[in-house]
Amino acid sequence: MKTLLLSPLPSPPFAPPKTTHAPLSPSPHALSSSAVTPSSPSTAVVIGAGLSGLAAATHLASASVPFVLLEASDAVGGRVRTDSLNGFLLDRGFQIFLTAYPEARRLLHYPSLRLRQFYPGALVFHDGRLHRVADPFRLPLSGLASLLNPIGSIPDKLLVGLARLAAASRTDADLLSAPETTIAQRLGAAGFSPSIVERFLRPFLAGIFFDPDLATSSRLFDFIFKCLALGDNTLPSAGIGAIPEQLAARLPPGSLRLRSRVAAVDPGGESVTLECGEVVSADLGVIVAVEQPEAERLVAQFLPPRKDKTGAIRSTVCLYFSADRAPVTEPILILNGSGEGIVNNMFFASNVVPSYAPEGKTLVSVSLVGAFPERSDDELAAEVVRELAGWFRPQDVGAWRHLRTYRIGFAQPDQTPPTNLTAREPRVGAGLYLCGDHWSSATFDGALVSGRKAAEALLRDRGMVQA
Repeated sequence: MKTLLLSPLPSPPFAPPKTTHAPLSPSPHALSSSAVTPSSPSTAVVIGAGLSGLAAATHLASASVPFVLLEASDAVGGRVRTDSLNGFLLDRGFQIFLTAYPEARRLLHYPSLRLRQFYPGALVFHDGRLHRVADPFRLPLSGLASLLNPIGSIPDKLLVGLARLAAASRTDADLLSAPETTIAQRLGAAGFSPSIVERFLRPFLAGIFFDPDLATSSRLFDFIFKCLALGDNTLPSAGIGAIPEQLAARLPPGSLRLRSRVAAVDPGGESVTLECGEVVSADLGVIVAVEQPEAERLVAQFLPPRKDKTGAIRSTVCLYFSADRAPVTEPILILNGSGEGIVNNMFFASNVVPSYAPEGKTLVSVSLVGAFPERSDDELAAEVVRELAGWFRPQDVGAWRHLRTYRIGFAQPDQTPPTNLTAREPRVGAGLYLCGDHWSSATFDGALVSGRKAAEALLRDRGMVQA
C-alpha cells in the first residue's frame, strides 16, 4: 500500500485580513500576466483559482512541489467572490457556508473567517404572512410552536427530523454513492406531503441547487441534510470571498498569476498557452480546475458529453438593495412558500453579518432561480420590489434603493441522476488532471475534495510516494 508524502497542511498563522472588502488587490503571491513563469527544473501548472484550483495548489505547496496557478480574472475565487460597493459587501450570488463540510473543516482556518451564524430555521411567506419554521433539535420551544403552522403537517415535520437523523448517522462516502433518484422522487417516496414540499422544501432546496424542479440527485439532498444537521449555516465577516482569499494567502510568493487566461492546453499535459501567446511549461503536469463550460473549451476531448447542454443549466439572479432598516431583525432566511412570484428566497444580509452594510444601513439580498434573459435588470428590480411589498410594509419596500444585480448563467453543473460523486478519476490523460464541482459534488466541499484528489493523483504519478 502506498501513501502520499504530503506534509501536514499548515494552519494559517495570519490574523484576519485588515480590509473587510473584496476582492483584495493582488498580493505578493500574485504576478501580472506579463510575469515570467518561475524558473524550476520541474513545475506543475494549475488552471483556475476557484475553490478546486486553490485546493489543488494548497496541497502541492504543502508537498513543496513547484507550481504556477493561472487565473483569467482579476482575483481568486471563481464563482465564490465578494465585491465592495459604497460600504456594502456583495457576494456574487446567494451563498451560505456550511461549517460541517468535512473537507472545509480540514483545510480552512475557521476562526480567521470570523463566521456569523444564521438563525437555525427559516421564515416562510405563505397565505399573505410569514410563518416560522425552527430547528427543533436546536430550538426545541420554537420547533414545538412550528408544529402548528400551515407549512406542512405534524407528520411532515416529524419526517424532516427523521431524515435529518438518518443522514447524520451515515458516512459521507455512503451518502454520495447510495442508490439514487431525484430529490423530488426521494421526497415523495419518504412520504412528505405536497404542502411541505411546495411551501418549504422546494424553495429551500431550490435556493441551494438552483433547481426548482428538484431533479438533482437525491445523494446531494442527503449529504446537505447531514451537513445542516451537524453544523451551522454561516457567512464570513468579510464576505464569502474571504474563503478563497484565505487559501490564496497560503501560496508561495509568485506562484499565483492573475489576468492570465489560458487559450490552449497541450494534450500531453506538458504545457499551456496563454491568450497573449506565452507558453508556460508544465513538466509535472497540468491540473485543469475551471468550471464546466471552460473545461469543455480547453479539454473537450477528455470529457464525457453533457447529458443536456441547455435544459439542465443551473442559473440564478441575485439582486441587492439598500434599506434604512430591516422589517425583520433576526439573521434568518426567508423563503417564498406562496407558489407565486419570481422571488425564491431573500434575507437581510447585514442582520447576519453587520459588516455587510455601512453603519445605519441594511443590505437586502434577494435570489431568483433561473436566468430571466427576457427582462432587464431594472425590470427585475421593479418586479421584486412590487412582490416584496406584499411581504412587508409597502412604504418600507418602496424606499429600498437598488444597488446591483448579479446574473450567474452557470451557477452549478447539472447533477441529475445518474451521477458519480465520489469515484471519478482526476487523471484524464497523460500528465493531465481535472477537478471542479462538475467532477465531484456541486458543493463547496465537492470542489475542495476534487482539487485535493487531483493534486494527489499528480503526486502519485510523479513518484512522490512511499511504500
